[in-house]
Amino acid sequence: MDGYGGRRSRAERDAATVEIGYALVSAVFAAAVVFGAVAGPAVLFPLPSGVAAVLRGAGLVLASVLFLVRVVSVLVRFRAGGRAG
Repeated sequence: MDGYGGRRSRAERDAATVEIGYALVSAVFAAAVVFGAVAGPAVLFPLPSGVAAVLRGAGLVLASVLFLVRVVSVLVRFRAGGRAG
């Protein structure tokens, strides 16, 4: 980009699109792994219903937070790297 508010080239737009896709895919994968690790025992083992509900809820909350943190961190890092280069 040539200065603030300048037009982006095709390569810059493509790079941003790829980075957004990478951020979303990697965030979904990381969130799925965390959800499986936390809520997995509730599915695999016969646990009391209260414990299973807590594990599923905790897994959902942790996976959601991880998803948001991962997307934001990847996109902020990309934006900062684009300005420096």
